[in-house]
Amino acid sequence: MKSFSSFHPAVLFFYYVFVLFITMFTLNPVVLACSLIGSLLFFAMMTPLKTFCKDIGFYLLVFLLIAITNPLFSHNGETILFFMNDNPVTFEAIIYGVAIATMLVAIIFWSKSYSELVTADKFLYLFGKAVPKLALVVSMALRFIPLFKWQIKKVHQAQKTLGLYTSESVTDKMLSGMRVFNSMLTWSLENAIHQADAMKARGYGLKGRTNFSLFKVEARDRWMFGILVLLLILIVIGFHKGDFAFHYYPFISPFAIISANLIHYISIFLLMFFPCIMEAKENIQWRLLRSKMSVSPIRSKRKV
Repeated sequence: MKSFSSFHPAVLFFYYVFVLFITMFTLNPVVLACSLIGSLLFFAMMTPLKTFCKDIGFYLLVFLLIAITNPLFSHNGETILFFMNDNPVTFEAIIYGVAIATMLVAIIFWSKSYSELVTADKFLYLFGKAVPKLALVVSMALRFIPLFKWQIKKVHQAQKTLGLYTSESVTDKMLSGMRVFNSMLTWSLENAIHQADAMKARGYGLKGRTNFSLFKVEARDRWMFGILVLLLILIVIGFHKGDFAFHYYPFISPFAIISANLIHYISIFLLMFFPCIMEAKENIQWRLLRSKMSVSPIRSKRKV
């Protein structure tokens, strides 16, 4: 059950823009850690365990690669650990690499959950009237990758059924791959043209054209938007006061959470973990209802 996805598309879009903006433009370790853990937990709630483990294994390698690569190219910092090829490897450069890797992986997983929740129809609903052509192109681009993966698998299976992959020769595999790529290139161009022609035939983007939509603003959407605005105000105040300021060079700045900035860090925590809280709340309510249904079954008595 995806409780968070049931909110209005405008609320979802505002939330993801808000979260990505904060994640990209801060180097505070607490903010980045909350963003990474929140994105991982939410993505784990949305996807099967096998898919999550596969993705987390790949991006763990990406995380380690970025964290290790940064101190090899950046030699700033005052705490020298050792020398490699007469170049100093500093503690500050390693921590900065970990921070950049945390930011990148968090943005990737927030983007992956965004593509699952804010689908093409929701994106067209939000921007179809304001910028119809741009909205159509962006929605087609977002939908292109999963369609491309599905179609290339379909073409590969069809050609394998025809016996085109029986040889173990490297040349045969390369020719087969080129054949699949050529087929996919033709398919993608034709699909884009057909979709654009179909939308044009339906009058998409014409002035005065009415649109039917299943999305309606409800009371829970207003409450959600109000909570996000309140959190936004508190976090902006925290940035303005410098509570989230943090630097790594030439030395790592001292860090402390005190009563003066505690409310701002609580706002960050609630913002990053809000989807997880909503999903956990929905799952708990569903399990309670199921337990009540199983404990007190309806018994019917018949008189003979």
